[in-house]
Amino acid sequence: MSFSESHTVRTGTGPGLRCAIAACLFTNLCAWAQPPGADLSHHPSAYLQAGRAEHNTDTMTLGLTRPWRGWSMALWGGQLRGHWDMYLSRWSFHRAGPHGNSLVLGLTPTLRLRPRGGHSPWFWEAGIGATLANHRFRPAGHEAFSTRFNFASHLGLGVNLGARREHELLLRLQHVSNSGIKEPNPGLNFLQLRYARHF
Repeated sequence: MSFSESHTVRTGTGPGLRCAIAACLFTNLCAWAQPPGADLSHHPSAYLQAGRAEHNTDTMTLGLTRPWRGWSMALWGGQLRGHWDMYLSRWSFHRAGPHGNSLVLGLTPTLRLRPRGGHSPWFWEAGIGATLANHRFRPAGHEAFSTRFNFASHLGLGVNLGARREHELLLRLQHVSNSGIKEPNPGLNFLQLRYARHF
């Protein structure tokens, strides 16, 4: 092994590590740029989400949210706001043969209602969006999805925590199906738990 090769091994400054360091620095700089005590609950977020559905299906999701700037309205004594939810999920399920998992790309416009004129740490949310998978969902012993393109709708209850409400926990119920575009259309229901960090 040459000196340059051994030096590369010792330092470990590959592209993956550099990207991770850059992402950490960007997140911290965004947090430091906010005024002390600022409420971050209406700011963009990055999140990790785990879920479980029928047919022994597990999911793990990485995503980002981006608020609709400048839009809000009063509703039922609370404040209604919206955001884009962009994510990549991995569905894992039991199947005889290849493709026992699917990667699912999704985009969901989401509405969030926060009580007490928007000042409550608690909120309700709902959204309907679209997903595209690299493989059709085909669990062993159950009816398969007929399409890779599907719709995803959800309802959720969440809370923001932290001095600046920068942390978020969200419990969601999500339904995924193709809305009758093609048969069969068995659909799938998920229970999901999300942790998000606003910045």
